[in-house]
Amino acid sequence: MSSGGGGGGSAPSRFADYFVICGLDTETGLEPDELSALCQYIQASKARDGASPFISSTTEGENFEQTPLRRTFKSKVLARYPENVDWNPFDQDAVGMLCMPKGLAFKTQADPREPQFHAFIITREDGSRTFGFALTFYEEVTSKQICSAMQTLYHMHNAEYDVLHAPPADGRDHSGMEVGEGTPGTKLQRFNSYDISRDTLYVSKCICLITPMSFMKACRSVLEQLHQAVTSPQPPPLPLESYIYNVLYEVPLPPPGRSLKFSGVYGPIICQRPSTNELPLFDFPVKEVFELLGVENVFQLFTCALLEFQILLYSQWTNHKSVLIPLSSPLRDYQRLMTVAETITALMFPFQWQHVYVPILPASLLHFLDAPVPYLMGLHSNGLDDRSKLELPQEANLCFVDIDNHFIELPEDLPQFPNKLEFVQEVSEILMAFGIPPEGNLHCSESASKLKRLRASELVSDKRNGNIAGSPLHSYELLKENETIARLQALVKRTGVSLEKLEVRDDPSSNKDLKVQCDEEELRIYQLNIQIREVFANRFTQMFADYEVFVIQPSQDKESWFTNREQMQNFDKASFLSDQPEPYLPFLSRFLETQMFASFIDNKIMCHDDDDKDPVLRVFDSRVDKIRLLNVRTPTLRTSMYQKCTTVDEAKKAIELRLAKIDHTAVHPHLLDMKIGQGKYEPGFFPKLQSDVLSTGPASNKWTKRNAPAQWRRKDRQKQHTEHLRLDNDQREKYIQEARNMGSTIRQPKLSNLSPSVIAQTNWKFVEGLLKECRNKTKRMLVEKMGREAVELGHGEVNITGVEENTLIASLCDLLERIWSHGLQVKQGKSALWSHLLHYQENRQRKLTSGSFSTSGIFLDSERRKSDASSVMSPLRISLIQDMRHIQNIGEIKTDVGKARAWVRLSMEKKLLSRHLKQLLSEHELTKKLYKRYAFLRCDDEKEQFLYHLLSFNAVDYFCFTNVFTTILIPYHILIVPSKKLGGSMFTANPWICISGELGETQILQIPRNVLEMTFECQNLGKLTTVQIGHDNSGLYAKWLVEYVLVRNEITGHTYKFPCGRWLGKGMDDGSLERVLVGELLTSQPEVDERPCRTPPLQQSPSVIRRLVTISPNNKPKLNTGQIQESIGEAVNGIVKHFHKPEKERGSLTLLLCGECGLVSALEQAFQHGFKSPRLFKNVFIWDFLEKAQTYYETLEQNELVPEENWHMRARNFCRFITAINNTSRNIGKDGKFQMLVCLGARDHLLHHWIALLADCPITAHMYEDVALIKDHTLVNSLIRVLQTLQEFNITLETSLVKGIDI
Repeated sequence: MSSGGGGGGSAPSRFADYFVICGLDTETGLEPDELSALCQYIQASKARDGASPFISSTTEGENFEQTPLRRTFKSKVLARYPENVDWNPFDQDAVGMLCMPKGLAFKTQADPREPQFHAFIITREDGSRTFGFALTFYEEVTSKQICSAMQTLYHMHNAEYDVLHAPPADGRDHSGMEVGEGTPGTKLQRFNSYDISRDTLYVSKCICLITPMSFMKACRSVLEQLHQAVTSPQPPPLPLESYIYNVLYEVPLPPPGRSLKFSGVYGPIICQRPSTNELPLFDFPVKEVFELLGVENVFQLFTCALLEFQILLYSQWTNHKSVLIPLSSPLRDYQRLMTVAETITALMFPFQWQHVYVPILPASLLHFLDAPVPYLMGLHSNGLDDRSKLELPQEANLCFVDIDNHFIELPEDLPQFPNKLEFVQEVSEILMAFGIPPEGNLHCSESASKLKRLRASELVSDKRNGNIAGSPLHSYELLKENETIARLQALVKRTGVSLEKLEVRDDPSSNKDLKVQCDEEELRIYQLNIQIREVFANRFTQMFADYEVFVIQPSQDKESWFTNREQMQNFDKASFLSDQPEPYLPFLSRFLETQMFASFIDNKIMCHDDDDKDPVLRVFDSRVDKIRLLNVRTPTLRTSMYQKCTTVDEAKKAIELRLAKIDHTAVHPHLLDMKIGQGKYEPGFFPKLQSDVLSTGPASNKWTKRNAPAQWRRKDRQKQHTEHLRLDNDQREKYIQEARNMGSTIRQPKLSNLSPSVIAQTNWKFVEGLLKECRNKTKRMLVEKMGREAVELGHGEVNITGVEENTLIASLCDLLERIWSHGLQVKQGKSALWSHLLHYQENRQRKLTSGSFSTSGIFLDSERRKSDASSVMSPLRISLIQDMRHIQNIGEIKTDVGKARAWVRLSMEKKLLSRHLKQLLSEHELTKKLYKRYAFLRCDDEKEQFLYHLLSFNAVDYFCFTNVFTTILIPYHILIVPSKKLGGSMFTANPWICISGELGETQILQIPRNVLEMTFECQNLGKLTTVQIGHDNSGLYAKWLVEYVLVRNEITGHTYKFPCGRWLGKGMDDGSLERVLVGELLTSQPEVDERPCRTPPLQQSPSVIRRLVTISPNNKPKLNTGQIQESIGEAVNGIVKHFHKPEKERGSLTLLLCGECGLVSALEQAFQHGFKSPRLFKNVFIWDFLEKAQTYYETLEQNELVPEENWHMRARNFCRFITAINNTSRNIGKDGKFQMLVCLGARDHLLHHWIALLADCPITAHMYEDVALIKDHTLVNSLIRVLQTLQEFNITLETSLVKGIDI
C-alpha cells in the first residue's frame, strides 16, 4: 500500500483521488515544449516549402516566429496529493498535458487574466476512464531570472524580426492575435512586447481534482472557492490544507440514488447521483451543445457517432466580433470541446463509444489525427484559420464540427436517423419550453432562415406520420392553448404517445411544493439535461424493444465462446432487419455492423442474471420490459409510428427530490495537526501546501468503517457508464477486452513518453489493427454472401439482403480509405485512395508519352480474361487505367470520395480488386514518394496479407456497381452465333434484337445483314434477363438457325449467354419468326460447352436440360411422371421463395418462369408425357392440342351444353386467352405461344383451372395415350394443388414476355 491513505476498502467511495498543482517550475526555468514546438516547426517549414500544411494554425511557426509571450513553454506537475493511490495510479504525463494542453501561457498586466475552468478525461488503453477538472489562473512571476529570460528572448526576437521583415512591410501580424493598421514593429510594441522595467509578467497556474466520477459542477465549485480564497483580501477561515484534506479524504462519493452536501471554503456544495434504475450520471450542460450547434447539427453529429465515423470537434481562440459568444481564452474552448464530446457520447445510451476518445487533443499529439481508426477527438487552434485552410490527414470518413461557427461537414452517404423529423420535433419542443431556439444561437440570420426553410420542406414531404405540424413552435403553441387537451390525451393514450409532459414543459420549475437546495439556473440545467436524455434513451428503447429475441446465445461454454469470438455471430441481423420498417433500414443495417453494437450484445450474452449484469444494460432492459408491458404487441411486429417519451416526469421528480432533501452531509473541514508557521497565506499566490498533512488520510472515519467487500459489491452493481468496470474476474475482463478489440488493436493514444520509438510502436499497432480489421471484414462479407451463416441460423434460403450487402461494401470502402490515409506524406484531396490512383495514372501516361514504357500490362494485360471458347467475341482487356477512365466518364459522380468508392465497387464486380491494388502498389517509387516509412502500404508482409484477403472476394459474384449506378450509360457488345452446319451463311432476311434487364429494356435494334457482332450504348439495364430476337422473313432464304446469343457489359465485363438452338423461319420448327430467349450469366472462366465444368458455376443457372440444336423439339429426353412432378414442384417452389424475399432482393422472375428449370419448361414436359407420336414428316405441338380443346369448348358453348356455371367461366376464359394469343401480331411460333399462355395463366392465377379443364376434355382422350400424366386423375389433382400455391402472389410479367397482348 502506498502513501495514499484511507485503506483499500475505502478506495471506491472517495469523492476525489488526487489534488494536483501544475505550472512553472522556477528551478528548471523556461523550457520550450519540444514536442509541440517540433510539430509546429515541421508544419511551418512545410508551408514555406509549398507543401500542404498539416494544421495551418501552425504555419506561422508558433515557437520560432511568434513573440515570446505567445510561445509554447513546458508546464510541469508541481505537486500532487496524495503521491499515489493503488486503485488509480497517477499518470503524470497525461495530467500535465491535459491540465495545460498548450503548455504555460505568459501575459502582462495589459492582457485579460480571468480564471478559466475546463474538464478533461484520461482514457486508458483498456478503455477505463478517470476524470479531471482544472481551474487555470494567472500569478505574478516573482523570479527575477524568469523575467530576465523573457526580456532576453524579446531582444533576440525583435532583432530577428527586423532582419526578416524589414524590406517590404507586408502588414502581416505574426502574433496570431491582432489584425490592425501600422507597421509590424509598432504592433509588436503595442500588443506583444514585454519590458522588464515597465511591465508585470504573469504566468498560468492550474489547480486540478482527479476524480473517479464526473461530478463536474461540484468540482468546479470546489476549485473556484479555493481560488477565491487566495485572491480575496481576507484570509480563509481555515488553512487551505484543511479544505483540500477534507475533499480528498473525508468527502465520500454519494451512494446511488442519494444526494450529498459538503463544505467548500465559503459555502456548501451539493452533488447528487442517479439511482441504479435511472440514466447514468452526466453533469455537463446539454443546453450549451444545442445553443452552439442547433438541433439539426446535433442530430447529424449524433448519427455520425453512432455509425463510428471519425469525428473531429474543432474550436479556435479568436476575437472576431462576428462570433456570437465572445471568447477570451482557449480554456473556455477546451471546456466546449469537452461538453460537446461528453454530451454526444452520453446521448448514445445504452451504447458506448468503443474507439479512440480524446476530447482535448494536446498540441504535442497532433500526429494522432493520422490514426486510421474511428476516433472522437477535440482540436483547439489559437489561430484565425477557417475550415478551408485546415488540412487533415484523412477526410473521406470524417465528420468535421466547427463548434464556434455552427458548421458541420458530413461524410458522404450518411443515412438518416429513423423517424428523424418527429424526433427533432420532440426535442425542439423541450428546448423551446426552456427558451432555447432549436436553430441554436446562430450569428448568421441567413443560415437560420435556411435551416427553417429546410425543416419546413422536410416536414411537408414526410408522409410517415400524418399528425406532424408545420413547425415545432406551432404544434407546441396549439397544444398549450387547447382546452380539450384532456380529451386528446385520453384519445391518444392507446397509441403510446403521451402529451402530459407538455403541461410540465410550460414552466420547467413548476413543482412549487419542493424547495430545492440549489439555485434556479442549476435546477433548470438538471431538468433540461434529464428531459433531453430521456427522449434520446426512449428512441433506442423503442427501436430495440425486441432485441433480445434476436440475440444468438452461444451453444458452447463461455470460455470456448470467448476463444472463438471472432468467428461467432452474436446477433441475427437478417431477421432483425426483416422486421423493421423500410425507412429504418439504411441506418440500422450500418449500425448493426458497429463495434459499439457488437460490444452491447456481447455484454448481453455474458450477463445472464441481474447481479452479473452490466449496470447500463440493467437500466436499458428494465425500460424495454416496461415498453413491452405497455404496448402488449406481438414481439416481432414492428411499426414506424413514432412513440413519444413518457418517462420524463418521473426522472425529473427523482432529481428534484434528491435536491430538496439532502441524504448525506460530509464531515466539515477542520484544523489539521500542522506545525506552527505552516499554512501561511499570501494574497494573490496559491501557497505551497504542506505535503506531510496531505499525503495520508485518516486512519478511519465513518465512511471507511463500512464492510469493504460489500461496498465493492454494491458499487459493482451500480456502475455508471462513465465509470470503468472493475470486474472480479480478471480472465473475464481480458476476454471482454479482446472481444471489444476485434476491429482495432489500439483504443487510446498513450499521453506519455512520446519518444519517436513510442510513436513508431503506436503506428505498428495501427498497421496490425488495420490488417485484423481487413481479415474480419472480408470474412464477414464472404460468409454473408455465401450464406453459410444464414444456413447455420436455420434459414433455408441462402441470400444476403441488398441493404446489408451495400452496408458491408460501404464499410470496406471506409477501411480502404483509412488504410490509404495512414502515414501519408502530403494530403491531396479528400480521398487518399483516389489521389494515389490519379498519381499512378499520371505516371503511366508520362511514361507512355516519353516512350520509355511498354504498353503491355497497362492497357492490354498479358493474362487476358477468357471468353466462351466457342465464341469469337474478342476478350475484354484487363486494365486498371481503363477502369479509372470508366469512373471518370460518369458525370453523376462529383467527388473524389465518390469516385474512389465507385472504382472499388467496379473492381469488386469484375473480381479484380486485389489484382488492381497489387498493380497500384507495385510502383514502389510512387509509394515511397507518397507515404512515410511506417505507413501500412509500406509494410510489405502486411500488405501482401491484405491483398491475399481481398483476393478471397473473387469466390463470389457481386453486382455492387451495376445495382448502384442505375442511370449511367453503358456500352453493350452483342454476338449472335448461328449454326454453321445448317446454312447460316445463306440467310437473306433482316434480323433485329431487343435486350431486357432488371432495370429496363432497349428499343428494337436492327442488325445490319451479315453482321453478327455489334456494340451499342444505352442506360444501365441491370442484370440482363431476356433477349427477343427475330427477322422480317424477307429474301429467298429467310430461315435462320441460331445457336445462342452473347451480350457483354463493356464496363463490368459481365457476359450473358442466351441459348436458343431453334429455327426462326416460316415452315421450319414451330414456324416462329421471333423468339424470347432467357439468359444466364457466364462465370469468369467458362469451360468449353461440351466439357463438364471443373468447378460448379458460382451463380445458379439453368441446369436440367439444355435445349439441343434440334429440328424437332420432340427429340428432348423423356422424363417419367415422378421426375415431371418433381420438376414442377421445384419450379413452383422457386417462385414461392422468390416472393418471400424482400422486394429489393428478388432475382429474375422471368428465369423462374421461362428458364430451363422454369415453370414453362416443367409444364411442357407434363403435356408432352404420353403425347401420341406425330405423323411422319409432320410435327404436332402442344399448341395444336390446346387449339383443338378451344374449338371443342367453343362448340359446346354454341350448343349450350354447359355442365355448370364455374366450368362455363373457366372454359370461356381459356378460349379468350387462346384467341388473344393467336391474334397477336407477333410471329412467335407455337412453342412461343405456349410459353405466353403459361405466363399469362400464372399471372392471372388460372393455370390450375385450365389443367382441370383439359384433363376432362374429350380431345385429351384422342391425343394422349392411356399412360399419360394428364389422364391420371391422382397426378392431375396433385398438380392442381401445387399450382394453387401461386394464387397468393402478385406475379408481374416482364414486357418482353407479353408484348402485343392486351388482356
